[in-house]
Amino acid sequence: MTGTDTARSRNAERATLDKATAENFPVAPFFLPRAWRDDLMAVYGFARLVDDIGDGDLAPGGADARLLGVSAEDAGDRLVLLDAFEADLRRVFDGTPRHPLLRRLQPTVRRCSLTPEPFLGLIAANRQDQLVKRYETWDDLLAYCELSANPVGRLVLAVTGIATPERIRRSDAVCTALQIVEHLQDVAEDLGRDRVYLPAEDMKRFHVQEADLAAPTAGASVRALVAYEAQRARVLLNEGDPLVGSVHGRLRLLLAGFVAGGRAAVRAIAAAEYDVLPGPPKPGKLRLLREVGVTLRGEG
Repeated sequence: MTGTDTARSRNAERATLDKATAENFPVAPFFLPRAWRDDLMAVYGFARLVDDIGDGDLAPGGADARLLGVSAEDAGDRLVLLDAFEADLRRVFDGTPRHPLLRRLQPTVRRCSLTPEPFLGLIAANRQDQLVKRYETWDDLLAYCELSANPVGRLVLAVTGIATPERIRRSDAVCTALQIVEHLQDVAEDLGRDRVYLPAEDMKRFHVQEADLAAPTAGASVRALVAYEAQRARVLLNEGDPLVGSVHGRLRLLLAGFVAGGRAAVRAIAAAEYDVLPGPPKPGKLRLLREVGVTLRGEG
């Protein structure tokens, strides 16, 4: 690898990791031990990169494709990139990966005895995004979240050494809720990618057409639909809330941050009167801190 390629590789890696600050929840907050922060950022780097591949949001210049051994001709083919990324993931477990974010992940996998399954789930979700653009029912959407969101929570539990069947169940509820909330924030952006994550049966119930989602602002029907889905996310967050009380100390604060991030985002959507079409409603830091306090006190 030339010096120029090395610089591009580092820039691509940094561009991916820098996106952590834009998430609805703290990825690797300062109050955690350094080893946990490093491991969580390694997991985040994987999850963010696979999403960027699936969304076509890789850093300019094609450095990621070259690192994965994908030719310039195929660099725009997301399924080819995802296949190459999966092959490189498997090297994490039995060899030496090519991509720097996967090399960064390898010590975490070994130290925490992580298995390939959650990582493969995230790749499968992004493959599905290339093939499935609409979801007929709520259950269909939940099945997608089982691949696209829940593996992240399971990895957090594994990295911190607190995974139990009950905590996994609660974590799945929180992660699914966070995914639903993100879909609500990004209705317009997703439509621009020819994706609709609002269940078709719910759109029919509220008399919402896809053309309504392309408007500059939401009409009454769209707002009612978004409010309905936001309430479903609230229920899932409440279902997952006991996860926070099941741990202590800094871990409790970490998990409270995830739940509070979802609640703060739902409140931001409500504050926008459920009009998500002009752009994603985002909570401010003060609102997030208030929600953390409420969650820690068990008042959610």
